[in-house]
Amino acid sequence: MTSLWIKNPNAVFTANDLSAEGGLVISDGRIREVLAAGETPSSAPDDIFDATEHVLLPGLVNTHHHFYQTLTRACPPAMNKRLFPWLQTLYPIWAGLTPQQHALATELAMVELLLSGCTTVADHHYLFPAGLENAIDIQAETALKLGMRATLTRGSMSLSEDDGGLPPRTVVQTEKDILDDSERLIKRWHQQDADGLLEVALAPCSPFSVTQDIMQASAELAERYGVGLHTHLAETEDENNFCLKMFGQRPLDYLDTVGWLHDRTWLAHGIHFNDEEVQRLGEAGTGICHCPSSNMVLASGIARVKELRAAGSPVGLGVDGSASNDHSNLIQEVRQALLIQRLRYEADEFTHKDALTLATKGSAQLLKRDDIGELAVGKKADLALFRLDEPRFSGAHDPLGALVLCGASRADAVMINGEWKVRDKQWLGGDIRALMTQHSEAARRLFRQ
Repeated sequence: MTSLWIKNPNAVFTANDLSAEGGLVISDGRIREVLAAGETPSSAPDDIFDATEHVLLPGLVNTHHHFYQTLTRACPPAMNKRLFPWLQTLYPIWAGLTPQQHALATELAMVELLLSGCTTVADHHYLFPAGLENAIDIQAETALKLGMRATLTRGSMSLSEDDGGLPPRTVVQTEKDILDDSERLIKRWHQQDADGLLEVALAPCSPFSVTQDIMQASAELAERYGVGLHTHLAETEDENNFCLKMFGQRPLDYLDTVGWLHDRTWLAHGIHFNDEEVQRLGEAGTGICHCPSSNMVLASGIARVKELRAAGSPVGLGVDGSASNDHSNLIQEVRQALLIQRLRYEADEFTHKDALTLATKGSAQLLKRDDIGELAVGKKADLALFRLDEPRFSGAHDPLGALVLCGASRADAVMINGEWKVRDKQWLGGDIRALMTQHSEAARRLFRQ
């Protein structure tokens, strides 16, 4: 085994109480030593990465995204709309998504995330128009090609607008198709690759797009195979009102009824919970993915991060879909989380380190991954290193604080499983300009269909 010493970083965030000012020793895809200030490796390393001008973080973990939406960023018909009208405007456009477009959207989103220091992503794909039945397979193959860690959540929609839901009939599926494909995907992809990159979870889109039967059957299937559950919940007050009208229950009561209120479930957004519901979530260990930029764009509200964490809920971070966020940049989302939480809490109640914790250890907890999200011996060698060499950082005195407060946007180096994926702020796996050209053309074709 060859070894690499990430030597003497300018600053380190380990997401735990370890001191790592001396850096890390990496071999065989894992962290083998964590060095305090002044310490050196126990044996001479084969290679050294001089990190004296870098801020070192665990690889960032994005726990909610919609890759395909990179094709409809800043889409004029959908701009400046509330959630439900926004969805109803975009569904007919998304219904024309082709396998080639989906592959390009997936690759572009993953590479954009990599460049921001993200090493693990959970994508929520729930759109399966005719011809795109193998959408999750496309994503799995793309993740393996890039060598990126991914939890692919098999979404579903079964309630069309004809049934009282929001999506058009062209993008919904039958219960049998959904459950058969969910089981197939678990068997085909979940923890099947040698490098531990891929996992599968089940993810009916939302209470307003699937039947109660799908929610219950998905929970049973997930329990049988030991995989996670994911959905959107309590994103807006409109959703709360929909659930009261449709099911006679608030969203969390509905979630409990269908067997989802437990510690294998994580929810996107989780904004509009009352005090009693926050306590129930914590007691169940149900996780919340905070999506600050998306929540601001759609004026959805602000998640109660401190109360949720205090109650016992793990809380992570997500960029959400690129049609509601308009970027796939997780280090920028860390800053957004800090700023929006400062509108709810006092300045000393939610710090830059709290925001970084959401994007690292907190997000890893949502995905039930105890091998990533922090810097410690035995953890996967998933790392992000940032240089503070741009005008925005000039005059900064605290490197770790500057990373968040001054608005870092691009990592200098990114490693997954001990392999460099980004160096000198450049993606090493392909031609980013060529990918952008193909992706932009796919976006034009989808919009003009």
